[in-house]
Amino acid sequence: MEQQATTARTTPDDGVVPGWQVLVTVTGPDQPGVTGRVLSTLAGHGVEVIDIDQAVIRGMLTLGVLVIAADDPADAESAIGSDVRASLDGLGMTVRVQIDEQQAPSRPTTHAVVVLGRPLRAAAMGELALRLGTIDANINAITRLADYPVTGLELSVSAPDDDALRVATAQVAAAMGVDIAVERAGLERRAKRLIVFDVDSTLITGEVIEMLAEHTGALAEVEHITAAAMRGELDFEASLRARVAMLAGLDAGVLDEIGRALPLTPGARTTVRTLKRLGYRCGIVSGGFTQVARHLVAELDLDFVAANTLEVIDGRLTGNLVGDIVDRAGKARALTRFALESGVALNQTVAVGDGANDIDMLTTAGLGIAFNAKPVVAEHADTTLNQPFLDPVLFILGISREEIEAADVADGSFRRVPLA
Repeated sequence: MEQQATTARTTPDDGVVPGWQVLVTVTGPDQPGVTGRVLSTLAGHGVEVIDIDQAVIRGMLTLGVLVIAADDPADAESAIGSDVRASLDGLGMTVRVQIDEQQAPSRPTTHAVVVLGRPLRAAAMGELALRLGTIDANINAITRLADYPVTGLELSVSAPDDDALRVATAQVAAAMGVDIAVERAGLERRAKRLIVFDVDSTLITGEVIEMLAEHTGALAEVEHITAAAMRGELDFEASLRARVAMLAGLDAGVLDEIGRALPLTPGARTTVRTLKRLGYRCGIVSGGFTQVARHLVAELDLDFVAANTLEVIDGRLTGNLVGDIVDRAGKARALTRFALESGVALNQTVAVGDGANDIDMLTTAGLGIAFNAKPVVAEHADTTLNQPFLDPVLFILGISREEIEAADVADGSFRRVPLA
């Protein structure tokens, strides 16, 4: 047990009731009634509570209560400390009472920094904390967001320079092999209301056009063109038309066959289901094909779809497209249209994609997330996610695994798939 007394008194100019600021810290095994006993004891001293922080990690409690006491500091320290310890006698708790020498106001949180790893090693967190110190950024609080399928922590950070924070965290992420997302703290972060996903290699694993090309014997050539287009090396529309031409003569029934068997990215259902519970409008904006995408709309109960349409005559693909092309610029226009139709401001939107044709959509959205993306895409996005799961998108938005699973348990949809 430790006591430490200094002299510090609040005045009316401080904006709080005059008196001495006293910090009571209690640590020990978590058990029912500890917080109640501490606060009841403090009530007997007529103090005013101005802050409380409590955390439990693996059954160990840390409770901090900051109060204003009217008593002389030495008397307050002795009397409060003795009475709080007496109230917790026999519970194995350690009590510390401290009267601060200086009462510098806390620096307000300016950013939410989400760190994701599988695994998330101490070295990564240590490097991040050190780098934050070099740019005069302070960690005000750390909260666990997830233990599955990745470990996720959210840091409430006070940083004087937004650009310096983003550069520092990006460097740590690259060096330590973790994902770090940075967003401004405040109401705007909580105001996201609409999200759009790319389909190929984002909402699903794989590329639909390559699945179709397997049925025509043109897979190798289509794969080569697709890879170059996604890296931004080829004009998207020209490359799309070239690949579609290789599908000429394919039985249109294959479209439904593939659509019914699309391999969803792990976590896709959880992500959409959770966001729709929160009132999000959810859609897909794809350079793929409406005849296949409609199966995703039905399966995931999506609100919006924009994709290209394959021409079908007499039950077979002609090798042509009909209507406007959903290319890089078209994806951004589709997001803007979806937001306008939904009555949602663009700064309240989220876009998730992996390819060069997603860049305009990612930069148009309030939050653009590059998902397992090519380097040319990652450098244009607000943040990157390099995991084989889609549900960490929820953690970037500040939604915890605990909240997700509580909702799943409530409606009977909860399950955890063992990870390889």
